[in-house]
Amino acid sequence: MDHPFLNNDFHIRWSSLNPANIETDINLAINQARSAVEAIAIDRNSTALNYENTFNALEEALEPLQRAWGLVTHLDSVCNTSELRSAYNKMIPVVSAFFAGIPLNKKLWECLQKCANSPSADNLSATKQRHIQETLADFKEQGANLPIKQKQRASEIQEQLAKHTQKYSENCLDAMNAWELIVNDEATLAGLPESARSAALQSAKEAGYSEGSWRFSLDAPSYIAVMTYAESPALRKDVWLAYANIGREAPYDNSALVLEILELRHEFAKIMGKDNFADYVTARRMAGSGQVALNFGDSIFDRVETAFRAEDQTLRQYKSITEETSSSLSSLPLLEPWDVAYWAEKQREKNYDFNEESLRPYFPIDKVVSGLFTITEELFGLRIKACDTVEVWHPQVKFYELFDANSNVHLGSFYADWYPRRSKRGGAWMNHLRTGERKPDKHSPHLGLICGNLSPPIGQQPALLSHREVETIFHEFGHLLHHLCGEVEVKSLNGINVPWDFVELPSQMLENWCWERASLDRFARHYKTNELIPQALFDNMRTARNYRKASATARQLALGKMDLDLHINWPNSNKTDLDNYIKKKLKAYTLSYATQAQSNVFNFSHLFSSPTGYAAGYYSYKWAEVLDADAFTRFQAEGILSSDTGRDFRDQILAKGNAAAPATLFKKFMGRDPDPEALLRRDGLVK
Repeated sequence: MDHPFLNNDFHIRWSSLNPANIETDINLAINQARSAVEAIAIDRNSTALNYENTFNALEEALEPLQRAWGLVTHLDSVCNTSELRSAYNKMIPVVSAFFAGIPLNKKLWECLQKCANSPSADNLSATKQRHIQETLADFKEQGANLPIKQKQRASEIQEQLAKHTQKYSENCLDAMNAWELIVNDEATLAGLPESARSAALQSAKEAGYSEGSWRFSLDAPSYIAVMTYAESPALRKDVWLAYANIGREAPYDNSALVLEILELRHEFAKIMGKDNFADYVTARRMAGSGQVALNFGDSIFDRVETAFRAEDQTLRQYKSITEETSSSLSSLPLLEPWDVAYWAEKQREKNYDFNEESLRPYFPIDKVVSGLFTITEELFGLRIKACDTVEVWHPQVKFYELFDANSNVHLGSFYADWYPRRSKRGGAWMNHLRTGERKPDKHSPHLGLICGNLSPPIGQQPALLSHREVETIFHEFGHLLHHLCGEVEVKSLNGINVPWDFVELPSQMLENWCWERASLDRFARHYKTNELIPQALFDNMRTARNYRKASATARQLALGKMDLDLHINWPNSNKTDLDNYIKKKLKAYTLSYATQAQSNVFNFSHLFSSPTGYAAGYYSYKWAEVLDADAFTRFQAEGILSSDTGRDFRDQILAKGNAAAPATLFKKFMGRDPDPEALLRRDGLVK
């Protein structure tokens, strides 16, 4: 019998991955993994134990199941159907229970401890010794030392979290797909750039609406265009309200799920001996505790709060003067939340003679992608080749191979899937499908993917991206390089398997090359004339870079604070009104609006679409941004496109994964500890 989800071929036969096979294949993989684990967890004296028949054997035992389940999870995110969803949801508790049971296996735990304390462990490489220590820490973190009843409850909680977070994710996707707005009066479209009008026209046609209709959705390109450029406050309000209500209305209401998820996480943390889930999550990360992470965000906010409030007053004043609605600073009317992006764009255009849409013709997606490849090839000593003979999961998906430029060794391959679809979840992300071998006697390529929901092509016109979308491509490719350039001999220490507050360093680092003339000239060319970005436009873009930067910083910090507070303090509150609780906790971080916005807690996939994910870890974006702002200063000093510096970044950061502590890796690249002021200087918030 063919088991397509267990097929170990490097090139995946996507057409064979039928939802009807999921239950059979995953159950088979679980049974095989269970037998392999039982073969490890047998009574042996310490002299018979070694790294290969314990820690390494455990990795190999679990890999086929992890690979197969990863395919199912990936398909659910990019090709969601009712059949796939049903099969996936049926297996979630089964898979979750199996993985939760691994660290709770008493015989296995004793076997691993015995091996770790044996003389043979002392002679292992530093990487294998770290693998041992990390594995032991993982087991303890998942309850290996707990009494039997607590072990059982911990396993039950993980199973429940897996089901609840999957339902949360489905509600977000379904709510987005359930909403659309059809406009038949062209006057309503005033202010929208031609790119947005054409996209809405094409969307309406594809959805079967009559000629002369424009369709708007909650996909990022459609939503952002309306909120930024539509002159009609009524149109902006309709779209804003729809987005704000994702996860808040039946039949896609996430409110009960969020409360249950928070309760389960807190109970799990208490079982594990931690005061709260944030302390549990951060214990082995760079922050070290939830309170340290919370203090980190508060310390930055204290530095930017004055500028943050000044930016709000300046924007309100600009709107008031433009509309001649007030003559006094003391009586400036409050903004509506659906007014902010629109008036901010108007103010930026006036102050800096810069409109983001003016850049779009210079960013056709094919040139952006090829330019990204050229830059990373030059920086990191790589070679990237497109391959159109490999089967993909959707016709829009591209496949590439990545090689070391000097040795021509095949480091890895990857898929790229850039456009929105109803069957695809929102946002942008990178994932790994396979981690290759990096042993002295065995080498095989890695396999990964990057996905986005970017502006699609319109008719015969290529997809023209906003500058922010260009940054998104660079960001996700940074994650991908972290995976594909990994050279760690232990798979579970390779690539992105690093502490969560370090994982965003390579991705945010790569965004810097979207702002430099030398790198932009490698790809930013007008899609019709092939001309470079005019110098005046580039100068204006750079000058406007830090426009409302304090507001953007405060928003990011507010999201991080909400996340941490929910996982530290909410469980000890009276737990009666989540919205009001968040409102009070974020009072200093938020502004007053004519219509006060609620939080996005019911549509915050980073926090609630997986058992852990970014929960109690959203602060990581800003934490890693400090690291990236600092690390990029070395490129600024030694050359934006310096291959020597780039190769050092590849060797010291990208290649090392979790083979050493993040602070050690950073110090090896920079020659010193991080400079906490680097980010604020780059953002123009301190001198």
